[in-house]
Amino acid sequence: MAGVPAGLPAGIRLTDHIGLGVIARAISPERVREVLVETGTASERERDLPAQVMVYYVIALALYMGSSTREVLRCLLEGLRWLWGAEAVKVAGKSGISQARSRLGEAPLRRLYARLVHPIATRASKGAWYRDWRLVSLDGSCLDVADTGANRAAFGMPGASRGVSAFPQLRFVALVENGTHVLFGAQLGRYDEGETTLAHAVLPALQPGMLCLADRQFFGHALWQAAVASGADLLWRVKHNLRLPRETMLADGSYLTTVYPSDKDRRHRSGGIRVRVVEYRLEGVAGAEPLYRLVSSILDPAQAPAAELAALYHERWEIEGVLAELKTQLRGARVVLRSKTPALVRQEFWGLLLAHFAVRGLMHEAALQADEDPDRLSFSHAVRVIRRKLPLIAALSPSGQARFASGGAG
Repeated sequence: MAGVPAGLPAGIRLTDHIGLGVIARAISPERVREVLVETGTASERERDLPAQVMVYYVIALALYMGSSTREVLRCLLEGLRWLWGAEAVKVAGKSGISQARSRLGEAPLRRLYARLVHPIATRASKGAWYRDWRLVSLDGSCLDVADTGANRAAFGMPGASRGVSAFPQLRFVALVENGTHVLFGAQLGRYDEGETTLAHAVLPALQPGMLCLADRQFFGHALWQAAVASGADLLWRVKHNLRLPRETMLADGSYLTTVYPSDKDRRHRSGGIRVRVVEYRLEGVAGAEPLYRLVSSILDPAQAPAAELAALYHERWEIEGVLAELKTQLRGARVVLRSKTPALVRQEFWGLLLAHFAVRGLMHEAALQADEDPDRLSFSHAVRVIRRKLPLIAALSPSGQARFASGGAG
């Protein structure tokens, strides 16, 4: 349950147990100060818990979901005290932490995410590319939040076999860079907001040179048209009953057709969008559906043969693994976002995504150095390393100044 006090495992030193250095490498103190100024949330006077420290604290919450809020702060501040050589920041009580988080608000974390979290694969990154396209996938999921009246009103409750479920839930939609598992362009909303509604706000993160994969619940004329307008190419699955007449057969077995906003538009041949259809079966695969149907904006089979697109689509399942990282391996199985108010839930959500980005950035660097596919590295192991090692110590002074010192893990 969220909010249950918990300590650190016996024998673990606090200065070994906070990966502040790893977080600061991905999210620099300079960038944190910028967004605090831009959002008007920089500390105007000395406080026990200044805004800059609280940004890193919110991100650290995601690394220590099983520990109490006060214990996480103690983890964070122990390293800072060692560097400062003084009791520069006090470990506040639960009320003081909540007040400091409320002063900070959601905006700085949301701004940091929007500015920093983006695809990071290079041409040397394995598993990140199909021909000249950067592979990304579109999907959504839900997260449990603390069961308070305010959270129930703000986010809503999913239905269950007996009434409603135990916790309110937020819904989010995001893009994932397949090769690195970086979640970018995320948008969050109420549980009862449709994924396609949230997806419209995600599409601006698509760029030319990307090939976006998506499952069949996302396909619709308006969303497809908006996604194509980004300049990215698309490969989306569609429902088996979607009307897709064969207008032009192609040499690789795929065909061209036109999709319309409505039956009326079809009759009048107005507002149509040309797409290429790839149909295939998975013979001898247990649990496979009778027919898979994909539509793509890549109309020339010479650029992307049908057989390659059929095989490529199943890379979309990469995002299922990413969501599992976020919901169980980083957050912790059956752990609920701990914040009691909607504003702090949203703040915690962006902190969670920033923590995931920091871990994935570290894993990508390791994969490049080892000439390895990041998929072959263990996310859970990376989180454990970050929790227990301090490869680069970042000191964040209460006055807003920052200095760096290198230090080895104990």
